[in-house]
Amino acid sequence: MSGAAPHEIASAEAVHTPRPGTPQEAWRALVAGNERFLAGQLLPYEAGRAHSRTQEPYAVVIGCLDSRVPPELVFDQGFGSVCVLRSGGHVLDTALLGSVEFTVGLGVPLIVVLGHQYCSAVLTATNATRAGERVAGDLGFLVDQIAASVGEEGGSEDVSRRHTLATVKTIMEIPLVSDAWASGRLEVVAARYDVDSGRVERLL
Repeated sequence: MSGAAPHEIASAEAVHTPRPGTPQEAWRALVAGNERFLAGQLLPYEAGRAHSRTQEPYAVVIGCLDSRVPPELVFDQGFGSVCVLRSGGHVLDTALLGSVEFTVGLGVPLIVVLGHQYCSAVLTATNATRAGERVAGDLGFLVDQIAASVGEEGGSEDVSRRHTLATVKTIMEIPLVSDAWASGRLEVVAARYDVDSGRVERLL
């Protein structure tokens, strides 16, 4: 394709592909998107907008609001593919939990909790908790929700991994989620984005 150097852009026909129907297919689609992201071969999403008039996402990604970790780019997903929920340190509140229920109602087969390297919310919570300090204001809510994962061992990256797994546990306690998981139609995955490399690794 003329003018596409140094990275070749994938064909427009590749944008509209059959919706993954199982948790395994959905995860493979996200992994393939991350590989495209790493290779600099992103899909041309303007061509795919015509296919986005219906609401049929195949995954929901719950991530941090960090500007370095945009899930749609990290997983190379365009219109209609994924629902994205973001908050500082991917901390859950009533609105986010209700949004998870909404996506399960849409029939998504996969929920991904995406933690990441260098998370400022986790670092703030780690430092404050170990110093025995209480953070004021609404930021204190974020810190309090992460504090249970801090403990006395490991650095902030270890805390981030524990917090990601704890978030998955909380999501699994939602009745709609646990019922869908028990039936085999839904999977909840813990993952981590490496800011340095751009790669997503699966934790659980």
